[in-house]
Amino acid sequence: MARADRPALMSTATDGPPSTESARRAVEAVWRIESARIVGALARYTGDFELAEDVAQEAVAEALATWSRDGAPTNPVGWLLTTARRRAIDSFRRRSALDQRYAMLAGQLAEGQAYSGAVPLRDRSDDLPWDPDRVDDDVLALMFVACHPVLSPEARVALTLRVVGGLASEEIARAFLVPVPTVQARITRAKKTIAAAGVPFELPPAEQRRERLGGVLSVLYVIFTEGSTATTGDRLLRSDLAYEAIRLARMLAALLPDEPEVSGLLALFELTAARFPARTGPDGEAVLLEDQDRRLWDRSAIRRGLAAIGRASGVGRGLGPYGLQAAIAACHASAPSVRETDWERIVLLYEALGRVAPSPVVELNRAVAVAMADGPQQALAIVDELVATDRLSGSYLLPSVRGELLARLGRTTEARAELELAARLCRNVRERSVLLRKAGGLPQPADPRDTAGDTP
Repeated sequence: MARADRPALMSTATDGPPSTESARRAVEAVWRIESARIVGALARYTGDFELAEDVAQEAVAEALATWSRDGAPTNPVGWLLTTARRRAIDSFRRRSALDQRYAMLAGQLAEGQAYSGAVPLRDRSDDLPWDPDRVDDDVLALMFVACHPVLSPEARVALTLRVVGGLASEEIARAFLVPVPTVQARITRAKKTIAAAGVPFELPPAEQRRERLGGVLSVLYVIFTEGSTATTGDRLLRSDLAYEAIRLARMLAALLPDEPEVSGLLALFELTAARFPARTGPDGEAVLLEDQDRRLWDRSAIRRGLAAIGRASGVGRGLGPYGLQAAIAACHASAPSVRETDWERIVLLYEALGRVAPSPVVELNRAVAVAMADGPQQALAIVDELVATDRLSGSYLLPSVRGELLARLGRTTEARAELELAARLCRNVRERSVLLRKAGGLPQPADPRDTAGDTP
């Protein structure tokens, strides 16, 4: 995003006395918008990723206290940067003094001399932490460092949300339903791993950037996927998490406008999130696609998603895995109903996706599309192949789809067993209730063994 497009962060102080609450709101607003640029600039300045994140957090803590007393400054970003820079300089001085004391002590002990304790201090106060011409590079480098291959997938997600997204450990823990200490431990280990591996704070060389970009995109994909359909808990959507992934994807797309998969990922996010308003009912219950009120879909998000697909296609390299998924989402977003959806095109898109990024989940989704385009019998053959090869063992998705197909074929006893199995495997309360409702709604056969037509 060009500097002219960035919001002007002016003082939020009013004519009345400062307050803790107004300071908190001011700090949160600045941090959520500018945290990536702040940490990125500090990481470039210090050459130490862990120190940059630590001094930035210390500056935030100091801002809460100071702004409560004095009010928010006119230039809050500059205030945070200056404060964090001073903390970094203090850290350099402590390290330098300690290192020199150790060296001097070792030398004096070797010579049998007494230690005087007098050492010069190193100061980097002539360096500037904020270079407006390098801000975008700083943010991009921050993303690549946070998603570095030396980190585990869980650590990449936690670190990206912390240092690029500006989320607190409590927010990350709440989103993924894990204890706060677990998130904090992941972030701490990630920073120590980066330091131990000697990962530099810089953009990867051009020849490595596209290869490493896949890791960055996969982290954003994991964050959004968890937000759009929560793995566990009693909420179907964790929309705050999904919208944070969208914000980060927009940032990345602005920094890398010529990378089609970045635009494809953003398109997928926008088109999927466009359906959020219709995916849950008043009490939070899940609403199936065929039952959704499409008038509630976010048409602005659909337009943004279609525009992003256009940008991905316009680069001329063909759509990659994220672009193909976005094209499938566009078929749904453009259709007036489930019945009028272009299922034949969706089948073709899943076939293309299976060629460039084969996975059992892609095959399962292709089976659903085949069922809508050509009927459940052909789709069941695809699903049974997945069962035979044990490629989705332990996932509730496979018995869920198989139960649906069997129900459409009239094999209700088998269908009920599959749906009940899916419910037992599913860890999301809202999705589990849908599966149980479907199983309970199946007609009971006259013969407990079903009819002959219901056997495989």
